[in-house]
Amino acid sequence: MQPTTLFYILILIISISFIIDKILDTLNAKHFDDKIPEKLADVYDKEEYKKSQAYKKTNAKFSDLTSTFSIILTLCFFFADGFKYIDDFARSFTYNPILVALIFFGVIMFGSDILTTPFSYYKTFVIEEKFGFNKSTQKTFWLDKLKGWLMSIILGGGILSLIIWFFEFAGENFWIYAWILVAVFSLFMNMFYAKLIVPLFNKQTPLEDGELKSAIEKYAKEVGFTLNNIFVIDGSKRSTKANAYFSGFGSQKRITLFDTLINDLETDEIVAVLAHEVGHYKRKHIIFNLTSSILLTGFTLFILSLFIKSSILSEALGVAIPSFHIGLIAFGILYSPISEFTGLIMNYVSRVFEYQADNFAKETFAAKPLITSLKKLSKNSLSNLTPHPGYVFMHYSHPTLLERINNLEQ
Repeated sequence: MQPTTLFYILILIISISFIIDKILDTLNAKHFDDKIPEKLADVYDKEEYKKSQAYKKTNAKFSDLTSTFSIILTLCFFFADGFKYIDDFARSFTYNPILVALIFFGVIMFGSDILTTPFSYYKTFVIEEKFGFNKSTQKTFWLDKLKGWLMSIILGGGILSLIIWFFEFAGENFWIYAWILVAVFSLFMNMFYAKLIVPLFNKQTPLEDGELKSAIEKYAKEVGFTLNNIFVIDGSKRSTKANAYFSGFGSQKRITLFDTLINDLETDEIVAVLAHEVGHYKRKHIIFNLTSSILLTGFTLFILSLFIKSSILSEALGVAIPSFHIGLIAFGILYSPISEFTGLIMNYVSRVFEYQADNFAKETFAAKPLITSLKKLSKNSLSNLTPHPGYVFMHYSHPTLLERINNLEQ
């Protein structure tokens, strides 16, 4: 295959992906004004439903703008030999393959972030502000941006450096070492993310003694779930939207509640939400997801090892000197259809797991408070209650609200 042919294959993959997304977005948008199903009639009153419709339509228009800007910028960058110019820029400082890659990706990352930051700013301080969600300050927004950059440099740069180093000394067998590295890192982050990363962005405090803590501890004892760590996170620092999540294993496992969740829900509703999260743990969903992720990573790295030494990957992007970092970009695009397919499978499995976790909550606690909590959370986030089935199939990791309620009422 000629480099030019591969170049146009890459362009085709990018373009088809964009077109499919736009078709799904259009189909989904046609359902924004659908009548709310009878079982969900109590989620919104007339005015709230109008507000939710306006929110959906505003976000859809904004998404169209940002995705169109992104595809145009990407295609222009490809046709203007942008990768070649940035690679030449990196090589003007050094020929060390690790340093060249770090400079190369650093320029792309910062350049991309600078171009997209105005959209992120508008989303936060105009759209989310208009609909009453934003609680973030200018200071928090820019500090989050700075912390994100530092984490990308330290963690992303460190992992990339090690993988290229593995490639330099192990050749095509580098994927084995890279796989071990990513697996260990994934396990470590699953264990200690809440302790090491979350505090950089949010304040976490132990849940105070009282009715809620007693109710949670009583439920945990009834289902044989050892729980010593219940934390409250200051989610209201950035948004009014609520959430709860489970993290860690063994002695490091903890449940984290957003303060907005505590404010929005009654005690039995919060326990029902936590019963759902405990269901994920009891049904081994967390272990399955982590194992699947590690196996998929190993498969991807193995496939990468078969192609990464081919000079055609670099030449297709206009770079004469074959290099790991350029080949990685070309491979990433070529692999994206496979990644999309595995993503569909994982989304399907995730939706099945959500049903199972809901069933666990129903069987060990109660269905009614979980249903009312789901309705409240949907209302408070102005969720789309009538998404297009095709959009759900492609993008949703959770069943729709109506599907979950139908399951819980069985």
